[in-house]
Amino acid sequence: MAHPVDVHVGKRIRHRRWLVGMTQQQLAQHVGIKFQQIQKYETGANRVSASRLWDISETLEVPISFFFEGLEREQAQQSATDSVPPDLMGDKEALELIRSYYSIPENQRRRLFDLARVLSNVA
Repeated sequence: MAHPVDVHVGKRIRHRRWLVGMTQQQLAQHVGIKFQQIQKYETGANRVSASRLWDISETLEVPISFFFEGLEREQAQQSATDSVPPDLMGDKEALELIRSYYSIPENQRRRLFDLARVLSNVA
């Protein structure tokens, strides 16, 4: 499981890269790595070293602190919701569950919802 800070930094890298109109390939070339490594950074699967983050910040023309902005707020939201991941709509399992849920007829869906609520209170 990726550390929440690594995930946050990765999201900020992706966000800034997208804002400046740069592809993963272009960013990777600027910092001297393969684009697959950028993918891993952006998902939080791999941690970004301090020197690599420095190179990325130079390439994307932001201070290193940019990658940590909003971290406290995100962590506070996470602790408030406990079991709900911060990027719920990025979770493939959650999306599949939502799609399946809405494909159930409404009267059965309501009963399933009630059952899920009871089970979550029991746990």
